[in-house]
Amino acid sequence: MMGFPILSAMLLVPLVAAVACLVVPREQARSIALIATLVDFVLGMVLWANYDIGGAQWQFTESASLFAGFSWKLGIDGIALMLIALTVFLMPVCIGASWLSIDKRQGEYYAAFLLMETLMIGVFAAQDLFLFYIMFEAGLIPMYLIIGVWGGADRIYASYKFFLYTLLGSVLMLIAMFWMVNEAGTTDIPTLMAYNFPAGAQTWLWLAFFASFAVKMPMWPVHTWLPDAHVQAPTGGSVILAGVLLKMGGYGFIRFSLPMFPEASAQFAPLIFAMSMAAVVITSLIALVQSDMKKLIAYSSVAHMAIVTVGLFAFNVQGLEGSMIVMLSHGLVAGALFLCVGVIYDRLHTREISRYGGLAINMPRYCIFFLLFTMASIGLPGTSGFVGEFLSLLGIYEMSSWVALVCTTGIILGAAYMLYLYRRVAYGEQKNADAAAMLDLDNREWAMMVPLAAVVLWMGVYPESFLAPMRKDIATLDARLAHAKPHGDADVKAGTGKPAAEEQSAHGGAH
Repeated sequence: MMGFPILSAMLLVPLVAAVACLVVPREQARSIALIATLVDFVLGMVLWANYDIGGAQWQFTESASLFAGFSWKLGIDGIALMLIALTVFLMPVCIGASWLSIDKRQGEYYAAFLLMETLMIGVFAAQDLFLFYIMFEAGLIPMYLIIGVWGGADRIYASYKFFLYTLLGSVLMLIAMFWMVNEAGTTDIPTLMAYNFPAGAQTWLWLAFFASFAVKMPMWPVHTWLPDAHVQAPTGGSVILAGVLLKMGGYGFIRFSLPMFPEASAQFAPLIFAMSMAAVVITSLIALVQSDMKKLIAYSSVAHMAIVTVGLFAFNVQGLEGSMIVMLSHGLVAGALFLCVGVIYDRLHTREISRYGGLAINMPRYCIFFLLFTMASIGLPGTSGFVGEFLSLLGIYEMSSWVALVCTTGIILGAAYMLYLYRRVAYGEQKNADAAAMLDLDNREWAMMVPLAAVVLWMGVYPESFLAPMRKDIATLDARLAHAKPHGDADVKAGTGKPAAEEQSAHGGAH
């Protein structure tokens, strides 16, 4: 890239556009937002095209000292690259989804979305510990406003619940960060990833970070904010919440919990497995009885993200690769499903499943896309959902066949509630004249659906293009975890995760 600060540019473009949205006439705000997100998408594709798969672990690095103890440090590896690509791909879709449905305070709405894009990219690109924390926490503010100002009837309750849940755990994470900087003498994330913290301290540090990341994922039982947030959020808010914001928890586990605290990660692996198994079964059963489409998809998100957590803590390459693909796939598929709900909500202004039925008659193009995303959600081979779940379950099986068995029930239950949803919406008798009179997809909706469908199929047919940039970084993480890897079923059943070389973590020091 000949020294061009592309990461800073990707942060600056939506930030400048956000300010512009606040000062221009409201009719122009949405056009500015769309142009800015498309420019960032182009920059993201340039970033991907210029990423050297066989090169250094950290690329496109930028560094500038701002003040004592705080630096502007940016850089990405293959894992961050894929999550940034997901972010810039979904943002224009969110703007398109809001094009007609947002008719009040449009400038502020699009400014909030653009600010959130800056902060999300900043989370994945930050290489300074406190810069990461600022980006990670500040992302709460625009999402809080999007739900609280432009949401549904119970938006105030949902926005407060979202904000308080996610903020509470992060206070503990900040305290842990101060201790880490004092211990290691640096705020540089790549250096901290290779630092050997004392085994005793790792336990408390891991729990402090876990308090934040578990809520962000969200893991059972701290998931209850998610259905409320999704139901009350506007369509664009639901797409970006499911598509990217939930992935910050998984990214946190990959970037902090696993490499920085490997012994503690092994120690708490049984806890992760127990919480994830409960999430897969319980939230899938809850999804089966939902009458609100958004709530059903929200509960399915909790079940899918549970597959991510068990894959991450399987301590093997297949589990790590599978978790990353599940995150990418879920970002696309869940975002697309919320978009599908938004399409018919804009026409009928209800999310109640019973108000629909027989839409395949009057909305056949819509039902084709809805079917594709439904099949991807339940892991049909040839779609993105299959690749990630297959790899994750393969990795989990290597660690514990019992955990793999329970998690596999999530696929069966997922097929049950998603196909049940599709049958009630697309097939059957058209009992409501207003639903039967709805028009099929217009050009704007078609333009949003086609790219999502294309990438879902692309990832399902040729996942190597998404795995290749991450493979070297996942192998590095796996090597970092090798000495702490639990011994499989025996340790899981006993409730312990004894590392293979516990003596290696008995003292601090650089790797």
